[in-house]
Amino acid sequence: MASILIVDDSSFMRGKLRAILKKENHTIQEADDGIKGLQLASSQRFDVILLDIIMPGMDGLKILGALRERNSSSPVIVITADIQESVRRQCMELGAVDVLNKPPKESDLLKAIARLINRAGETRS
Repeated sequence: MASILIVDDSSFMRGKLRAILKKENHTIQEADDGIKGLQLASSQRFDVILLDIIMPGMDGLKILGALRERNSSSPVIVITADIQESVRRQCMELGAVDVLNKPPKESDLLKAIARLINRAGETRS
């Protein structure tokens, strides 16, 4: 079971992600815009942050940059409808550990999260 923050302005997408994550008994917090997401991500550590890119207030790229400046240890998976290779590359350069197309396949999302949880467990051992 992991602590996961979903940052996405779409209530529909947050609901889809929440439904997938609840099946695995993950603890979930949500933010419906970038500013709230950054506040939550800065106030506590999450095992995984699921981050949209295009949002009002503060977009996902700015959040990635801010988390990097703050030396956040929470790994970020970007989930976006933007399929441009340049955007994917920029996300990775800013510290994202993975980029998934929106909407993500349930199996792809769960595998990406499991990889991060396993990696964190190995680091602690």
